Amino acid sequence: MRHDHVLTAKQFSRADIEAVLDRAADFDRPTGDTRHTDSLLGLLFFEPSTRTKMSFEAAIKRLGGDVLDMGSVDSSSVTKGESLADTVRVIEGYADALVLRHPQQGAAKMASEFVDVPVINAGDGAGHHPTQTLLDLYSIRENAGLDDLTIGIMGDLKYGRTVHSLAQALTNFDATQHFVSPESLALPPEVRYDLDEAGAAVEEHTELAGVLPELDVLYVTRIQRERFPDENEYRAVASAYGIDRSMLEDAKDDLSVMHPLPRVDEIDPAIDDTDHATYFDQAHNGVPVRMALLDSLL
Repeated sequence: MRHDHVLTAKQFSRADIEAVLDRAADFDRPTGDTRHTDSLLGLLFFEPSTRTKMSFEAAIKRLGGDVLDMGSVDSSSVTKGESLADTVRVIEGYADALVLRHPQQGAAKMASEFVDVPVINAGDGAGHHPTQTLLDLYSIRENAGLDDLTIGIMGDLKYGRTVHSLAQALTNFDATQHFVSPESLALPPEVRYDLDEAGAAVEEHTELAGVLPELDVLYVTRIQRERFPDENEYRAVASAYGIDRSMLEDAKDDLSVMHPLPRVDEIDPAIDDTDHATYFDQAHNGVPVRMALLDSLL
């Protein structure tokens, strides 16, 4: 893969995806690789993060490099009124690539226009999260394969950036996508338009029960309180879309249950000990996948 920046899943071809996933499989057995000993990765997280931030840090360190962390927004010059454009212009002078998470949709694309080092979008509001998509695809490929795939994606489809990126990337494969959500959290029209333009096989539902027996993968997302402009809208749908162990009695024996995490109460912890649960392995896959991505960019 030869892109200057990683901003959206739309930029990935099937060949791009397979190249990263194949390379990630090589990195899935850490061996103390030092090919990027002199590389520094700038972390600019304007929103909280656990998995994404720590797995990027683990990835560059396992490649022999190191990180420069901007730290919390409260301890940075952002509190003095510094613009995002100025912030990335400064930090590009210290680092070989930048990982940016920002609450504003389109922030990563805007930042990429001001710097000459690679910018990696680690989540821009309700927009995109392309590196999460790559690790999701890696996890799906390990458990169910990416072709002849029937996947259900349930929860917050309106604000869920992981959903938007994954749905787009899956158009590169022979996959049928079933979207399950309340009407108020259905796919945004622009995302549905892109899927239709790509010729994707898509169905939308308001209940899981009818489609669950068909699924190879169930990708569950939390209802994201921080994305809701209206607290009443959040309360009306919170906890409405979840699964427990009894519901999986109607599922295929080899159904893979995934979640980008963090979860709240949409997956019953009793599922953790079943063969269906793959979400913790999914999170662990962030390290080799991001190692592969960084290796291709640096």
